[in-house]
Amino acid sequence: MSAISPLARPFPDLLPIAGAQPAVARARYKEWDRCDLTFVALDEGTAVAGVLTRSACASPEVEWCRRALTLGRARALVVNAGNSNAFTGGRGRAAVEAIAARAAAHLGCQPSDIFVASTGVIGVPLPIDKAEAGLDAAFAAPECSWRDAAEAIGTTDTFAKGAVQRAVIGDRTVTLVGIIKGSGMIAPDMATMLGFIFTDAAVEPGFLQQLLERANRRSFSCITVDGDTSTSDTVLAFGTGRAGNTPLSSFDDAGADAFAAALDALCLELAQLVVRDGEGASKFIEVQVTGATSDASAHRIAMSIANSPLVKTAVAGEDANWGRVVMAVGKAGEPAKRDRLSIRFGNTIVARDGCAVEGYDEAPVAAHLKGQDVEIGADLGMGDGRATVWTCDLTHGYISINADYRS
Repeated sequence: MSAISPLARPFPDLLPIAGAQPAVARARYKEWDRCDLTFVALDEGTAVAGVLTRSACASPEVEWCRRALTLGRARALVVNAGNSNAFTGGRGRAAVEAIAARAAAHLGCQPSDIFVASTGVIGVPLPIDKAEAGLDAAFAAPECSWRDAAEAIGTTDTFAKGAVQRAVIGDRTVTLVGIIKGSGMIAPDMATMLGFIFTDAAVEPGFLQQLLERANRRSFSCITVDGDTSTSDTVLAFGTGRAGNTPLSSFDDAGADAFAAALDALCLELAQLVVRDGEGASKFIEVQVTGATSDASAHRIAMSIANSPLVKTAVAGEDANWGRVVMAVGKAGEPAKRDRLSIRFGNTIVARDGCAVEGYDEAPVAAHLKGQDVEIGADLGMGDGRATVWTCDLTHGYISINADYRS
C-alpha cells in the first residue's frame, strides 16, 4: 500500500459471521508481496443480492454475476486483485468459467452458485493458471479475519475498509459486516468498486435485493472521486441465515425496518470510506443541494458540483472560490435561476440571490476550508428537492498515482 490517506479511519473489530468462512492466498497477479486472492465459502441456503455497473464495457465477472443473481443463491465468493479481466474477450470469459468450475467442484455445488469479482488493470486476460493455483492455496488456507480479506481485495487503496452494524429481529440479534475496496475510478452509476456484505440474518433473496438497491441509492450512488465509472463495479450482499431469525420477506415482517436501517448505515459508512481513500485526497467534501425542483434534480446538481475539477482543486487549495460552484450548478442541465441561488461554505453564506454577500466574514470560511472535512451548500430557491453527495479534493497526488498506475 502507498502512504495511508490522511482521511483514513481505523479498521473496526469485525466479528465472524456464521456460515461465511473467508480465506486469502497469493495468486501473484502482480509483482507484489501480498495476498491478492480472496475466497469466502458460504453455507448452503445462503441468499444473495447485488448491484452491478451499468458500464457498456462491463467485465466478464460482472456479466457472470448478473446471470447468477437471478437464482438468488450463493455458495462462495472469489475476488481477484491486480487484474480486472475487463475488455479481454473470450479469454476473459474462460477465466471466469474456470474459476467458478474449480470452486464449485471444491464445494460440491453448481458453478452458478459461485460469484466472481476482479479488480485492477483493464485489458489483460486473467491468467487461469495463477487463478487456479491461488484458489487451491485458498482452499487449504485457514480461515482469516475480515481485515485480511479487506486488505487482499485492494489495489491502489491505502487502508483497509470495513464496517459493522447490528439489528434486532424478533428475539434474535443479527450482525452485518462489510468490506470494500476503492480509491480511484469512482463515480458509480449503480453501486461502486468492489464491496461485499455478509450477514447471519435470514432474508429472502428478493427482499434482500430490494433492500440493497434502496441502500445503494442512498450511499454508493452518492459518491464520486473522479467522475469515472469502472467496468467492474460490484456490490454483493450475502445472508447465511445462521442467526435463526424468522426469514424476512417484506417490510411487513417484524424487524424488517431495523434490518433495513442497519444495511443503509453499513452501506453509507462503506461508501464514505472509499471517498476518504480517494487517490491523492486531503479533504473529505460533503455537497448539500436544497431548493431544487425535485430530489433527482438536486442529485444531478450535487454530482455536477462534486465532479467539477475546478471545485475540487479550489478546495485542495483552501480557496473559497464560490464562482466555481455557481458554474457547476449552471452546467448541470437542471432547472436553476441565477437570482435565487445561494452558496455557502460550512455555515457561512457567501453568495445569495445571484450575487456575493457584501461584507461576509471570511475568517470562518478560511478556517473551515483548512479542516479535513469540508461542506459546500447550494440552495436553488425553487422547490423542495434535496440531495447530499460526498467527494474529495483533487491534488497532484491523483495525477502521480494514475500516471504511474501500470508501471
